[in-house]
Amino acid sequence: MTFKMTEVQSKALKSAIKVNRIISEIHGHEKGPTVVFFGGIHGNEVAGVFAIEKVLNNLLESKTAINGSIYGIAGNLQALGSNHRFIEKDLNRLWTFDHIYNAHENLRANEDNEQQDLLDLIEDIIFHNHPPFYFIDIHTTSSQSIPFITINDALINRKFSELFPLPVVLGIEEYLEGPLLSYINELGYVSLGIEVGQHDSIESIHNAEACIYLALTYAVSLKEDDCNHFRLYFNTLKESSQNNSSFFEVRHREAIALSDNFKMNGIFHSFQPVKRNDLLAFKNDIPVQAKKEGYIFMPLYQKQGEEGFFIIQKINPLFLRFSSFLRKLKGYNVLVVLPGIKWKNKKRGILEVNLRIAKFFAKKIAHLLGFRAKKIQNNRMLMYNREKVARTKDYNKEKWFKK
Repeated sequence: MTFKMTEVQSKALKSAIKVNRIISEIHGHEKGPTVVFFGGIHGNEVAGVFAIEKVLNNLLESKTAINGSIYGIAGNLQALGSNHRFIEKDLNRLWTFDHIYNAHENLRANEDNEQQDLLDLIEDIIFHNHPPFYFIDIHTTSSQSIPFITINDALINRKFSELFPLPVVLGIEEYLEGPLLSYINELGYVSLGIEVGQHDSIESIHNAEACIYLALTYAVSLKEDDCNHFRLYFNTLKESSQNNSSFFEVRHREAIALSDNFKMNGIFHSFQPVKRNDLLAFKNDIPVQAKKEGYIFMPLYQKQGEEGFFIIQKINPLFLRFSSFLRKLKGYNVLVVLPGIKWKNKKRGILEVNLRIAKFFAKKIAHLLGFRAKKIQNNRMLMYNREKVARTKDYNKEKWFKK
């Protein structure tokens, strides 16, 4: 399906730009990485689109030396044109292998067509360019928030994300079905989701621009000397994140349906501390209390969405270092000798756990070794190992990975 040029409006800038699926692309003269930026996967999140257009056009106009290739891609074009999160389906919940494999049968809703167009483009970029590949998906939130990064917890993602002066949240893919970056992680590439602030805030655009410049510098698409004001961009993010560069893990998701009448109980912002039993929201006029102590994360203040809020908790740095050590030793291979645990698909790193037998098996153990629980059915749990599918060899020579 061919999509027309789309006009995208920014309330923050009080201006509009017209974009196609490829906002801009740059091909350098030397062999180097391939960096892909997505903006507007949700149509009411335009900050990434404006930041990508500005930064890449500035690089082209200034004739800055570029290593490798850079792509800026617009997500849900139809939704961007109407400034809605989506038209019929959430485009960032469709990237399951089942849905993709049955794509031609699914070409009914607008988002099915958008996804197929994006899928073809991603495959084309991977086929015609060189590794290492970096995929950065820029989002904004309905609530006020400091900028932060979300990743699937493979070591390549963890080590690249910790270069940014931002908090990093692990494990959100365990609670969401079909995000774009989970699909790209299954392909084995570095992929970061960066939430840069509130939808219509001018600071969100500035944060997005800073993230783009830092990502290009860390990936060595740009030499640091060629990235004007690198330290300024770094400090912009450090200040915006309030010097918070801790790692967190999602521990609870408050799911909501389209038919639910959901309303937060007052004004909350991401990373605000909450205590167990704090009244956070009302769902169909029923009070919703915090089930755990921790920090509220991405509270919903818009009509569209499937998550009312998340609760996250800080991860002890010692746990992170120990998990890195075990993963490098491929400690996950030990699990299959335990009763009730077997490989479901060894090539893809999928374990099947019989919870009736392996009653001891806790998510903490799984997370330590790089697994995430995805399905629990009839006392059986499927665990997906990110290290097994990660293309670590593509990144072994990168300075940030060797640190």
